[in-house]
Amino acid sequence: MYTREERMKAVDLYIKHKKNATPVILALGYPARKSLPRWYKIYMKEKETGILHDGLFWLLKYPLEKRKYAVDCCRENGWNFTKTSVEIGYPCPKTLKLWCYELTAGKCDHQISRRYTLEEKRRAVEAFYFRECSSYEVSARLGIHRGILYKWQNELLGKGDEAEMAAQNTEQPSKSNEELLSEIELLKKEIKRLKLHNDVLEATAEIIKKGPGVDRKKLTNKEKTLLIDALRKRYPLIDLIDHTGIKRSTFFYHLKRKREQPEDRHVMIKERIIEIFEESRSSYGYRRIHAELGREGKRISEKIVRVFMSENALTVYGKNKRKYSSYQGEKAPSAENIIKRDFHAEAPNSKWLTDITEFHIPTGKVYLSPVIDCFDGMAVSWTIGTRPDSELTNSMLDMAISKLKKGEHPIIHSDRGSHYRWPGWISRTEEAGLIRSMSKKGCSPDNAACEGFFGRLKNEMFYNRTWSNVKVEEFIKELDDYMHWYNEKRIKISLGAMSPLEYRRSLNLAA
Repeated sequence: MYTREERMKAVDLYIKHKKNATPVILALGYPARKSLPRWYKIYMKEKETGILHDGLFWLLKYPLEKRKYAVDCCRENGWNFTKTSVEIGYPCPKTLKLWCYELTAGKCDHQISRRYTLEEKRRAVEAFYFRECSSYEVSARLGIHRGILYKWQNELLGKGDEAEMAAQNTEQPSKSNEELLSEIELLKKEIKRLKLHNDVLEATAEIIKKGPGVDRKKLTNKEKTLLIDALRKRYPLIDLIDHTGIKRSTFFYHLKRKREQPEDRHVMIKERIIEIFEESRSSYGYRRIHAELGREGKRISEKIVRVFMSENALTVYGKNKRKYSSYQGEKAPSAENIIKRDFHAEAPNSKWLTDITEFHIPTGKVYLSPVIDCFDGMAVSWTIGTRPDSELTNSMLDMAISKLKKGEHPIIHSDRGSHYRWPGWISRTEEAGLIRSMSKKGCSPDNAACEGFFGRLKNEMFYNRTWSNVKVEEFIKELDDYMHWYNEKRIKISLGAMSPLEYRRSLNLAA
């Protein structure tokens, strides 16, 4: 539980950062992300009403007018919380007591501990003893706990009042059999009515998810139809219609509409989820599919997308990780590690990453050598070949350098492979003014962003397909198509559900 000073400090920062919770949490280390909007709402309520709510946040569930009305009713009932709660239908006696303390500044304190006279206790016990009403009704009418009523009964009957009340009962004139039978019938009808009322309240809480204190007359006709349809096997239809106050024709109208409507209201969206998954080459998870639906103007919960994909086995294939090291020893002097695992870039063409990856298919091996921009993950250039030689990397570097603007001299980071130590590579970087950077010996995490690109590429394009009847030339074309699709159409959540090319166009960095 945070103190008021801690909450006010967080709210001040929240307002200062234009209701952005992230910098507040980073600066203070608290609270939870969902707590800040709630604290801000309480702060605005305090400014509006002038009433402080130190820790009692849940009191704001009801508006101030309803709380004042409840306190006024409680004052008229002599500060009897239970009786007032039963009469107006809200809230619980414990909450009502807090409201009274809050809105009367503790003035109700001297009225709470009321003492009942012996005559009041006697009348309460007589009403219960002769079954004029149930113990619940007596306790609600007097505003006391039902256990106190039994305590009073034991106290009075223990003092000899049992015989007196029995004598009073014998003095009453005897009733005829017809009168007794009619009373029994009336009691049966009353029991049936109360049972129906209780079942309707339970169904309201279970089916419509509303509290038992809700007025059934304020329910919509659709909600009343749901209640009647759930209870019509246990009670006559006419009794349910009379109890809920709905017209018979209205009930059957809503019942017909309910049966005509499809059970699943997300049928069309679920079909579109399957289409998006297939169009993405089975590479989109639920987050990107949810983002794609948002781009199309379809509003649906991310949880529904995740559950539907799980139920229909729409799973993105991923290969188990295994340790791998391409280190074969030092061939020539290496460059310093300038990147130092900081793969964040403020602008395009300031930090480049490169490496070579292998695709082993039944008809041969194919190698891909790309240049990845740390700004947005775009593949600046790439070459595909059947041999991992210097021609593969040098031609890739020439294409990347040709796309640089005047004054752009990025850092190009690689591992310690021999391709990046040969004179041809070094001379090209020096002529273009590129700054060389290399990972530590046998340390692939130093080039993790490029390795991550290879992992996504293979999970989405390579591992989930069979290449037994595919020629090398066909595979190279398929790989090149994927690289174009990656740059131009594949959306990334980190870029606001846009592809790298769309993201650059949104910033006016690309045509």
